[in-house]
Formats: sequence, structure tokens, C-alpha cells
Amino acid sequence: MKKIAVLTSGGDAPGMNAAIRAVVRMGIHEGFEVVGINRGYEGLLESDFVALKRSSVSDILQRGGTILKTARSKEFLEQAGQERAAQILQANGIDALIVIGGDGSFKGAKRLNDLGIATIGIPGTIDNDLGYTDYTIGFYTAIETVMEAVSKLRDTSSSHGRMFVVEVMGRNCGDIALYAGLISGAENVIVPEVDYDMQAICHTIQAGQEKGKSHHIILLSEGVTDANEFTKELEETSGTPARLAVIGHLQRGGSPTAFDRLLGTRMGAWAVELLKDGKSGVAIGIRGNTLHYMEIDDAIAVRDRLNMDLYELADILAQ
Repeated sequence: MKKIAVLTSGGDAPGMNAAIRAVVRMGIHEGFEVVGINRGYEGLLESDFVALKRSSVSDILQRGGTILKTARSKEFLEQAGQERAAQILQANGIDALIVIGGDGSFKGAKRLNDLGIATIGIPGTIDNDLGYTDYTIGFYTAIETVMEAVSKLRDTSSSHGRMFVVEVMGRNCGDIALYAGLISGAENVIVPEVDYDMQAICHTIQAGQEKGKSHHIILLSEGVTDANEFTKELEETSGTPARLAVIGHLQRGGSPTAFDRLLGTRMGAWAVELLKDGKSGVAIGIRGNTLHYMEIDDAIAVRDRLNMDLYELADILAQ
């Protein structure tokens, strides 16, 4: 193995650049030629390659997003596109590919691995929806962003005596809502994994008002229901004015936290080491503070589960 490539795919996540930096510098340290692929699988199909040197990744640790950019490719979803991608890699002398992204990106990596290209997957997604790993790159930065937004909304909520429903990202995983709700002191956390009771929520609002509380923050994960309809029903049922705040793509941006920089760095460096040791078709994860790897198919198949201990703790502390 002499030449390896790295790409980022799917939604961008803070900390991806830390992983890219580690791949490049560890790769060069181990004697590999390192190539960056711009715009994910779409760029791969267009042979949008760039040679990466140590200096290419200087001063990127603190930057959000991804210097390699990212995109979604319809062509790569088809078998013909996957076969053409493998041929392009082989024609350019690329022996292995490190893919930084979520479950969809991992599926693409597995298909390329089956076509003879050694691949390693690194979990980069703010959703934290890959059950085989405790955390994904970008998750902690996203919840920091939500926490800061909620802190500011709480000021307005108190000033006007209104409730705020704050919709956060996560697709069908409630981790962003749960963790951000817990650390920001939200009065209610609504996640896809647990059915919500509107009457119970209204009871919590009333109990807070009787104690003299003038604010009420509800964290709503986007995968639960339509946020506008939820807010309208909440206002009508509770009799208290409510406003909806959608944080949206702000959660994907910003300088990565120390945790995401460290996680990206460790995973990127280890991906190169695994390739050097002859490993391929695997995804890197973290359990506790220890990195581990699994076959990509097995990693994707692990069902993501909400931390119910944290969910119950958030409910207790909000009362």
C-alpha cells in the first residue's frame, strides 16, 4: 500500500478537519502518499483529487465544516456508479480510502471495500445516531451551540413570560435534544424514542407558573413531529403564549470543541494505523475512552439507543 485517499461525505460536522489533518500527517509519517477527494463521492466520480502535504492541513484544527467540502451523490447510490468509483480509484493508483461521515457514507465505503478498495470509516455526524460508538465527531460541538442558544432564549422567555419550543436536529435520534436539554436546564425534552404526553407537559408548565416561574423551555427533536403544529397545540392546550425557535443549520457550524478536536485527531490517526496493519472494511468508534473498530456492516446494524438514565435525570432535575 503506497497511496491512500480521504473524503468527507454527508452533512458536515465540526471536527472533520481535525480528522483530515490527522489522516494526512500520520499518513505521511508512515510513508504513504495522501490524496484528498473534494465533495465526497460526487467528487470521486468526477476525479476531483488534490495532493495533500503536511502544509495542506496547517491551521485547520479550529475550523468548522470540512476543507474537502461535502456533497451527496445520486449516481453513487447505483451499482454502476459504485463500480465506476472503484475503477477511478484504481486508475489513480489509490490503494485505500478513509471515509468520514455517517451511516450512508459508511454504506458507500462498504460497497467500495467489496469492490477491492480497502476502506476505513470514521463517524462524522452531529446526530450521534450510530449505535456502535458512544460519540460521533461533531456531536459535542452541536450541543454546545444549542446550549448557548437556549441560554439566550431563556432571557427572552423570562422577560415576556412566554414558553419557547426549540427545535433541534438529530433526525430520528434524540441525543442532541437530550444532552442539550440536560445541560441547559430545559423544562421538557421531547425525543423520538419516547412518546410524549401533551397533558403532562401542560401540567409541568402549570406547576412552574404556580411556583412563580416566568420561563419555560422545551427542547423538541426534529424527528418527533411537525414543530409548528406542536407549538400551536401546546399554546392552545396550556393557554400560555408559545414561540417556536428553529436553530437549524447553525448546529453544524462553528469551531469544534476540544472533545471533537481530540476525537477527530485520535480517529484519523488510528485509521491510518489500521490500514498499515492490513485492516479494511471497518468503522472506528469509541467506548468509554477507548477506540475500537467493527466490520462496517456490523457497525451500521447496531441499533442506536437513547440513554434512559440521562432522560430520567433530565426530567427529575427540571421539576
